[in-house]
Amino acid sequence: MHPWRDVLLSGKSIDLITMADYENRYEDNAKGKFYVDDQCIDCDLCRETAPENFTREEDGGYSFVFKQPENDEEVALCEEAMEGCPVEAIGEDGDEQGE
Repeated sequence: MHPWRDVLLSGKSIDLITMADYENRYEDNAKGKFYVDDQCIDCDLCRETAPENFTREEDGGYSFVFKQPENDEEVALCEEAMEGCPVEAIGEDGDEQGE
């Protein structure tokens, strides 16, 4: 289940997606900080933004992190991909999960 959070605005409750869900990450992801979860729609944005770190799983039709960033430039590009992901399927809390 994707993490949801209730927010109260003018007495109305709405759901907001907070970010990718570590529990729903693809097993293909390289261990470490960044990962892609099962909300990926295979839009290609992450692969175009950070091709040294993201690739496509051809049979399943989704992206995953095949290599964790190894320098500041790669980290910045992974963060850019995460911020641009239209479905918020990229997470950066893998290290916090014991990876």
